[in-house]
Amino acid sequence: MTSPVGATDRTSVRRFPEKAVKDRSEVNAILDAGLVAHVSCVVDGQPFVMPVGYARDGDRVLFHGSTASRLFKNLAAGQACCFTVTLLDGMVLARSAFESSMHYRCVIALGSCVVLEGDEKEAALIRITDHLLPGRTDEARKAAPKESKATLMLALNLDEVSCKVSEGDPDDVPSDLTDPIYSNIWAGYVPMKEVFGEPVADPMTTEKNIPTPDYIKKWKR
Repeated sequence: MTSPVGATDRTSVRRFPEKAVKDRSEVNAILDAGLVAHVSCVVDGQPFVMPVGYARDGDRVLFHGSTASRLFKNLAAGQACCFTVTLLDGMVLARSAFESSMHYRCVIALGSCVVLEGDEKEAALIRITDHLLPGRTDEARKAAPKESKATLMLALNLDEVSCKVSEGDPDDVPSDLTDPIYSNIWAGYVPMKEVFGEPVADPMTTEKNIPTPDYIKKWKR
């Protein structure tokens, strides 16, 4: 059974607990909005962190990597790991450099992965592709047996999760708000947005005058 967000000692937010999020639906929304996660584990005493494309599938996240990867071999063997997704939403300018910060949404999941095989593996690959490249699976070539064999598909249950969201105005030191100099400088925040640009065709696509698919034109961030 999936634990409530932040329910364990390892996932309770101690630093700025007012930023903690307990709502599982908000956690899911953050994971659904992200495209890249960072997965870490310890290999032979050395911590490693690797960026991965992923997708949420109910109460678990799916991601894959090479069967030749040391990190993925350890994850497949059940090595404890940390899975993190962070969305950067803006820069916060306080009246001091120390109090300046960022707007962000962050989800951290702890646990051990399981390896997916057969039909479950193929379904997971489609799920990830549909999350990263909506509409592409209906058109692109499916993975060949050799390609599938070289890929490890992992699933991590979202049983132990922490979520933190930072938003709002700068939190200035009270003395800066009355200081004759610092109270007169601009403070606030600058929102950041991630957007898709215009698709750029490769030379063969251009030569054959293949039009951009409608599903790509519909991608939004």
